[in-house]
Amino acid sequence: MTIEERLERLTERHEALTQTVELLARDLHETKEVVARIVKGVERLVTVMEHYERRNEKPEAE
Repeated sequence: MTIEERLERLTERHEALTQTVELLARDLHETKEVVARIVKGVERLVTVMEHYERRNEKPEAE
């Protein structure tokens, strides 16, 4: 294998790795957005449950 062939192979590998890193970075960003939405939803659910519990703790009017 000549030096030119080795350089070509290394260049191809470098390009492939660069594309892979770019895809992983995008996937990570999307995953963070999904997790943030889930966290907000859980926080809203906790708020609803706290209100529900407080409402049920009050004695009923007789």
